[in-house]
Amino acid sequence: MTLAGWRGEMQLKSAAAALAAFLLVAGAAHAGEPDPAQIGQARAAVKALGAGLKRQLIAAIKSGGPIAAIGVCRTIAPVLAERVGKEHALKIGRTALRVRNPANAPDAWERAVLQDFAAKIKGGADPAGLEHAETVTGKDGATVFRYMKAIPMASRPCLACHGAPEPSLKAEITRLYPDDAATGFKPGELRGAFTVTAPATKPVPAP
Repeated sequence: MTLAGWRGEMQLKSAAAALAAFLLVAGAAHAGEPDPAQIGQARAAVKALGAGLKRQLIAAIKSGGPIAAIGVCRTIAPVLAERVGKEHALKIGRTALRVRNPANAPDAWERAVLQDFAAKIKGGADPAGLEHAETVTGKDGATVFRYMKAIPMASRPCLACHGAPEPSLKAEITRLYPDDAATGFKPGELRGAFTVTAPATKPVPAP
């Protein structure tokens, strides 16, 4: 393992320990350290989904302006997430404390992690480096791998729709999402997070 990889794993373990008590309230009991292989797989899936979504958004804005980008997040993003999930044998999506699409609202575990991310950012942490991985036992007794990676608010291509949208764009957002809560963001703030779930696997012992 590289030094950078070791540091990343130690940071994840530290975060897991700090959140464990809080996440018990969220209905998910800590069930041991996550498999590093699954963490790597989750990171790869997040990278693939993030890159694919960014390409689609930039292309849509170039061809049809910010209003066209709404369609990408509304219809193309779920398709991309499903495809990436199948490719990496997991479930992946996006969530936030302030959502546009109510289907992306966080569950209790995700909300707890998002709140922890927000607290760390308030304390000076770089949102681009925030992630959390954990193996939990759900209410049904199943052992599940869960992972989240913070999404910082970017100037491009996100600010047009999630910052201070111009009136016609704001009207279209309101038409499609009457309960939208995902505007008013500034670059560098916590926009949300990628969220990954999969049946937990056990780490392979070193030879």
